[in-house]
Amino acid sequence: QVQLEESGGGLVQAGGSLRLSCAASGRTFSIHAMAWFRQAPGKEREFVGGISWSTTSTYYADSVKGRFTISRDYAKNTVYLQMNSLKPEDTGVYYCAAGQVLFTSAPAAYDRWGQGTQVTVSS
Repeated sequence: QVQLEESGGGLVQAGGSLRLSCAASGRTFSIHAMAWFRQAPGKEREFVGGISWSTTSTYYADSVKGRFTISRDYAKNTVYLQMNSLKPEDTGVYYCAAGQVLFTSAPAAYDRWGQGTQVTVSS
């Protein structure tokens, strides 16, 4: 089993930055892809971006391209989501997820999820 734990959420003003972390533990050798999703109140879970566990190739939703960056620290088995130029519409609970399929934005393709961390962007 793979366990995921997010951290780094908080309250930030529009235009500011935050960095989220997702630490993976357990059978990490079974991971092929990691991704970040977010969910605002009353809305469906939305894909933010993902990264190949082995090659570190990344892919992003159009809404965050150029503002968000995903990276991985091999030694720490941790994936990061650097969020810059934050907007109020970026507010939501951010989840990291692990799965077997690369370059997919479908939540169903990811079978391990963290508990989520709240990000609130004030205007």
